Amino acid sequence: MLDRVRPVFLEKGYSAATLDDLAAAAGLNRPSLYAAFGSKEQLYVALIGRVSRGSVEGIDAVMASPGTVEERLNRLYRHAIRQYTSAPRPGGCLIVGTASVEAPTHPAIAEAARGFMTANEEALARHFARAVEDGALAADPAPPARARMATALLDTLAIRARLGEPVPGLEAFARSSVPIICARACI
Repeated sequence: MLDRVRPVFLEKGYSAATLDDLAAAAGLNRPSLYAAFGSKEQLYVALIGRVSRGSVEGIDAVMASPGTVEERLNRLYRHAIRQYTSAPRPGGCLIVGTASVEAPTHPAIAEAARGFMTANEEALARHFARAVEDGALAADPAPPARARMATALLDTLAIRARLGEPVPGLEAFARSSVPIICARACI
């Protein structure tokens, strides 16, 4: 059911998505939607949780695959760009495109969105720490700092996709950023 309401939130945003829109997408009537989630906000927070778990699984799958850390990061960004630009969704992601707008007035949404970002950073930090242990990356900058840079690039790609930047430009931007994320600290 959450997968069916996701496109509604991506297309219309949280505020403009009506309960009728969401119930129709979910294949439920409004009372059943309320019975399942309690409120539109709780439905949205549940969706953020689902998307977060899928995001971490995707990060883990790509970052555990063969290749250098740079090759794996480039694959991760190509995958994200496909997600951000694939039809029928508009460009971008749920967190950047809708949750960030609602966070100032919806504490539960803000908390769920922060949890999403933290989970992505922690997943990337684990993989960067493993790369440091394997000698594939320098210890400085520290894995959590690299993870913040890497997730900041994901956010930027989502914004640029939502604004309509073509895929080749997004891919070029990601490729040019990967060496910075994987570089040794400047002294």
